Amino acid sequence: MSSVSTISEAEQEELLEKLEVFKVKGKDKQGRKILRIIGKFFPARFVSVEVLKKYLEERVFPKVGKRKFTVVYIHTGVQRSENFPGISALRSIHDAIPANVRDNLEAVYFIHPGLQARLFLATFGRFLFSSGVYGKLRYVSRVDYLWENVRRNEVEIPEFVLDHDEDLEYRPMMDYGLESDHARVYGVPPTMDSPVSTYSMRCIS
Repeated sequence: MSSVSTISEAEQEELLEKLEVFKVKGKDKQGRKILRIIGKFFPARFVSVEVLKKYLEERVFPKVGKRKFTVVYIHTGVQRSENFPGISALRSIHDAIPANVRDNLEAVYFIHPGLQARLFLATFGRFLFSSGVYGKLRYVSRVDYLWENVRRNEVEIPEFVLDHDEDLEYRPMMDYGLESDHARVYGVPPTMDSPVSTYSMRCIS
């Protein structure tokens, strides 16, 4: 996040809210609340670490409450240049999470991890996260597998995630990075396919 755009803190918070990067809604099959995180929507180039920590503290963690909860993290379509905050930022964010929130976290369902994400977490996971959090990580290679633990109608899965799931069924080697994941064509240029990119163009103009 070293190259964060110079927009105000209020605008950064508004951006996180508008893109619905973090959303607490629904329950899993054990009746625990679900915090859904969409990695592709996270505007790493526009939001500072401090603003993100404040946003989580004031707008997300209170919705989780003091009960057990699970995280559904959607990694589909994440781009390092657009959505990755950096290793030091991840560590700082983790350290800022209140102990009671970490203790109440039951599982992190990591959808569409891909080979690079698996290798990254295998290398840096224990450094970035406490053993308690890291040990709760559950890789989910297909959305259908999520429904084994989460009620199907309780969490909204974006269309592009389901499309990627369909691609994986016909091109399974994409899971291992052995086949390129070419962007689908929806009548919109690839650079405009991300809400983050769209916002950046509005900011520049």
